[in-house]
Order: sequence, then structure tokens, then C-alpha cells
Amino acid sequence: MKAALLQQPGIANLSVAEMEEPEPGPGEVKVRLRASSLNYRDLVTVEGGYGSKQKQSGLIPLSDGAGEVAAVGEGVRRYQVGDRVTPIFFPNWQGGEPSAHAQALALGGSAQGCAAEFGCFPEHGLVPTPDGLSDAEAASTVCAGLTAWHAVVEKGGIRPGDWVLTQGTGGVSIFALQFARAMGARVIATTSSDVKAARLKELGADHVLNYLDITDWGKAAKSLTGGAGIDLVVEVGGAGTLTQSLKSIRIGGAIAMIGILAGQSDQVNMGYVLMTNSRIQGITVGSREMHLRMYRAMEAHAIRPLISDSFALADIREALAHQKDGRHFGKIAIDI
Repeated sequence: MKAALLQQPGIANLSVAEMEEPEPGPGEVKVRLRASSLNYRDLVTVEGGYGSKQKQSGLIPLSDGAGEVAAVGEGVRRYQVGDRVTPIFFPNWQGGEPSAHAQALALGGSAQGCAAEFGCFPEHGLVPTPDGLSDAEAASTVCAGLTAWHAVVEKGGIRPGDWVLTQGTGGVSIFALQFARAMGARVIATTSSDVKAARLKELGADHVLNYLDITDWGKAAKSLTGGAGIDLVVEVGGAGTLTQSLKSIRIGGAIAMIGILAGQSDQVNMGYVLMTNSRIQGITVGSREMHLRMYRAMEAHAIRPLISDSFALADIREALAHQKDGRHFGKIAIDI
């Protein structure tokens, strides 16, 4: 089979090669992977950014994947050959609150990922793919989709009429916009591009702020709510945007801390945290039970993931460079 293999950290050290097909052991399912997609996390992983928490050599990267069952190991009951399935990000996180055990095994990091024609996964590490989604669309939900669902619905508890602030036009932010609108919330989005702003409006954003033109966008976002403030910020920027996020939220509002696109350290005025009585909640993808709930909601609300660009597996290095450039709108798919 063909697979992308990282011999040592760095995009230049990632190559597509021929490997022996894996065969399923007891309780495992062999999946013919048809599609994958990229996340910022994959870029960090390929560059070795997770240190001892990831395989540093011999890693098949990418957490996202979808395809159909090619073979099953002894004892497998849930799936049979031909079933369409999607591997989940944390195979051992079945439900409930996160734990060290639940998050110890992560696809494309501490465990082999989905940038390959075939992969073997534990039976409990898969979910059925909804009929209404293509393989590329299903793959795009594994990390970005579930992270956004966890932030907006599972932990955010967003209700009709609430205000949600999203940042940028990457996969998590677009999913967060879609889920928030499905829950009946009002959405303010930020971007640096007027062209992207128009597309965000088309997707349902009530207001869009260009953060290059409006540097104090947190204050501007709060003003758009009539001064009440944002109920939930889906924070993908990290420390570099946290102060603006704190400026935007209501008293008792929440910030779902997801990414570090704007940096890991900055001068944050902790007075904003105290004055707003805010809750800053870290979000790391989600469980299998959450994934199933997300799929049910997507079917009920006819939500389709937004695929920005597609690359062949052979062009995975070019795809990662495109991810790094940040010009995409939504998800970057990999055709396997």
C-alpha cells in the first residue's frame, strides 16, 4: 500500500512510499481509507512540535480519515466488510469526561494516522459514516468538526439567541459557525479578508469584523451585541488574541480555548478574567459518544462540511504548505 511516512520532523522529511498492508488482529477492523483532511495539529505534528507525546520517526501522520471496511479481525461484531466507517481521533475515549488514559492514544500522533491506503483500528475506535456525507466530508469531522461541536454544544451549551464569536476561516471556525447557527445562536466572525468576510456572511454570520481594519475587535464585537457581550468565544488564536476575546464576552461568559494560531504567550490582562467572571475552558477534540451526537445533529440540520481545496496523497507536502499559508476557507481534503 501507499502511505505517507515521516522519518524525522520536518515537511521535507515526509514522503509517500510503499509499505506492507496491515492486517487486523482480534477486535480490530481493517479500513480501506478513501480520504483524509488536514488540521493545524497535523502541521505541528509533522514539524515535531509535540515532542515526546508523538512518534518522532516512522509516523504515518493525519488524524482524519474515512473509508470502508476491508476486513475484520476475530471477535468484531459491529462492522462487516463494505460498511462505510470513520475512525475517531481518540480511539480510547468512548464517553464521559477526558482522562489521561482516554487521550493517551491519538491518531496521527502517538498512534499511526490516516495518510495511507489502509489502516487497522480497534472496533470501538470507529463510527458509522452517515449516508449523506462523502468520505472527504466525513474525514473532515474527525478533529475540526468534533472540536467545534464539543466547544459550541457539549461544553458551550449554546441556546437560541446566544451570541457566539468565531475567529478566522479554518476548519474549526467554520464548523463552529455552522453548529452555532444550527443551535439558533447569533454569530460574529473575524477575518483579515473582505472576500472571506463575504463568504462568512453567506454561511450565516450575522456580523463580520476585519481585524486588520478594527484592531480593537473585542470591543467592537461587544458593541454589536448591544453592549451585553458574547456568550461564547471559540478561541483558536491562543494567547495572542485572548485579551481581545476577554474584552468581547459578557459577565459570566465563556472562552473555549482550542488553538494557538496567534502564539502561546503574550501579555494578558488578568483583570479582564476577574471583572467578567469568565470561564476559560480548554477543548481537545472529543469522545466517540460526542462524535455520534454530532453526526445526528448534522443529519437533522443538513450540515455539510465545507471543503476548501483537495490534494492527492502524493502531494501531501504541498497540501501541508497550503495549510501553513492559511489561504484556505474551511477544510483541506486529501484524496487517497
